[in-house]
Amino acid sequence: MTLVAGVDSSTQSCKVVVLDAETGKLVRGGRAGHPDGTEVHPDHWWQALSEAFDDAGGLADVSALSVGGQQHGMVLLDHAGNVVRPALLWNDTRSAAAAAALTDEVGADDFARRTGLVPVASFTITKIRWVRDHEPDLADRVAAVALPHDWLTWRLRGYGPAASSPLGPDLDQLTTDRSDASGTGYWSPSSGDYDLELFKLAFGRDAREATGNAGPGDSGTVILPRVLSPGEAAGEIHPVCFGSPAELPGAAGSGTLASGPRILLGAGAGDNAAAALGLGAKVGDVVVSVGTSGTVFSVASQAVADPSGTVAGFADASGEYLPIAVTLNAARVLSSVAGILGVDFDELSRLALEAEPGAGGVVLVPYFEGERTPNLPHAKASFHGLSIASSTRSNLARAAIEGMLCGLSGGLDSLRAQGSPATRLLLIGGAVQNPAVQAIAAQVFDLPVVVPSPGEYVARGAAVQAAWTHCGNRPAWPVAVDAAPAPDFHPEIQQNYLRASRHIDPGD
Repeated sequence: MTLVAGVDSSTQSCKVVVLDAETGKLVRGGRAGHPDGTEVHPDHWWQALSEAFDDAGGLADVSALSVGGQQHGMVLLDHAGNVVRPALLWNDTRSAAAAAALTDEVGADDFARRTGLVPVASFTITKIRWVRDHEPDLADRVAAVALPHDWLTWRLRGYGPAASSPLGPDLDQLTTDRSDASGTGYWSPSSGDYDLELFKLAFGRDAREATGNAGPGDSGTVILPRVLSPGEAAGEIHPVCFGSPAELPGAAGSGTLASGPRILLGAGAGDNAAAALGLGAKVGDVVVSVGTSGTVFSVASQAVADPSGTVAGFADASGEYLPIAVTLNAARVLSSVAGILGVDFDELSRLALEAEPGAGGVVLVPYFEGERTPNLPHAKASFHGLSIASSTRSNLARAAIEGMLCGLSGGLDSLRAQGSPATRLLLIGGAVQNPAVQAIAAQVFDLPVVVPSPGEYVARGAAVQAAWTHCGNRPAWPVAVDAAPAPDFHPEIQQNYLRASRHIDPGD
């Protein structure tokens, strides 16, 4: 049996899965935690990766591995391969003013045309502008800018600071993939190239793409990771990449890698693109992920450029495109209303299923944390349509689930408005195991709904990429399905929601 491994280095934790390359069956897995915060030194990710490998029983029998990672995080390196400052993560908002400034300088239409994006604080380009403006001494030291999965892949290959890596600080060995590059704000999904003029506008210095060969030395030009094609190998894991002794964590007792088989490294991917690979998503599939926030993304055959910024026109990890819309309010809508009603999630589900579709006219517009889709950062949540007769616990419970799903449906409407095809909806995330969420999704979305079994789909997608790199073609592993609720579309649910949302106070 040939084994491949996938890594999900997310904001909260590092997860590793080891799968059968032929069938995709899970053999074993491991995990380790990351520190909290919106800026984190990458060394914490490196340590967590080591611990997760140990927890997964090591890699001595693995043939290929790939890393999926949180998007947009800014990793700055100096010429000696040292991290210049803690990485600013996607959820660090200090660069909001930088995002506005870049949009003003370039124009939203031009930015969207060139990169598929309109700057917001999450994107890397806004973070490098912030460093330029607020930490100029550190900015002067920067020799390369990478993303979290780029840095981990580089370190796994044996590169890094001379004192702690076998191959030293060869910055021209930095690699990335098209999905993660497309979240920087200075790479074009349409052309497949970096927009070096935008990088210079943001950071004030020239940049170039890494060559994969020994670099020309200190020229003052910032190096950006070389963008690999789907299925292309980044290299191999170096047997001493975690330092002495010459074996990877977890390999003790099962053989050292110094004399064992080579472990290929795939290109890696951004987290949403890796999840799409893990789900086997194809053109026309829409993935709705219900977590703390909500994401709605589809696989499309054409690049998307939305000057409103509602839809981010990312590339995917298979050669297609991955337009995405994000809502700030998702699973926490359910926990908030469950708290108001004094019930747990099981009771919330039971109550919601007691009510009729439309919740007797009760509508929750769930902007508890403001909202990003639509862009109403200062708005608040509100119930509408309450009367003596309609103000029941069951109607309030159902209105919570309908409101959350209608908010996500707005993201789907935005994707469709940009021309993205939508033929099937894959519903993932912890909250979708709630029976009422599954049933009501079939009433809110005018698409066939499928609920895949719970799983680590980002790590699984990275393992798909590892198998692709090892075998030469993308595997077609089956995806287990927990539920496929019968289509039961009730257009009045969305109609009532849209009427109520038109009256929302945008706030200060």
